[in-house]
Amino acid sequence: MVCFSSMARAQLYWYFHNSISDEKKQMVANVEKQLEEARELLEQMELEVREIPPQSRGMYSSRMRSYKQEMGKLEADFKRSRIAYSDEVRNELLGDDGNSSENQRAHLLDNTERLERSSRRLEAGYQIAVETEQIGQEMLENLSHDREKIQRARERLRETDANLGKSSRILTGMLRSVNLHMEERLRG
Repeated sequence: MVCFSSMARAQLYWYFHNSISDEKKQMVANVEKQLEEARELLEQMELEVREIPPQSRGMYSSRMRSYKQEMGKLEADFKRSRIAYSDEVRNELLGDDGNSSENQRAHLLDNTERLERSSRRLEAGYQIAVETEQIGQEMLENLSHDREKIQRARERLRETDANLGKSSRILTGMLRSVNLHMEERLRG
């Protein structure tokens, strides 16, 4: 009976540590994926900011700098958490029992909390990036509409210029006719 009880405890302990490890691996993969997506969004946003007219570009450039700084902080936090996680895994594999089980659990929970905080901050940064991308898209659409309006106004101006040219020729012809008609009356 005692042997079964200690065996059951050992199995539960093994299951607990493996499931946490798998969850961490999944969380690390998820955070890495989100970091990569955020990097790609930042690159796209930076390209869009370069297309914005210079008078509006300053505000978006400063936002991009702050987003990049926040991204750097997130990546550094993630790297620190990942290094701590790697050290913990290595210690578990090598059987380094220098720490008590409670200290290991506390360390594990601390690292998990750090990963979760980093994940939340990354998600918030990602949302800001998406919002900024939407604003940039709206600005590009507005610029496109303004361009169309300017092109239509330019076309109307050309038509008006052409019509004024025709009117001028017609008036010149009419003046010549009136002058000729007046000369004929004066002669005759």
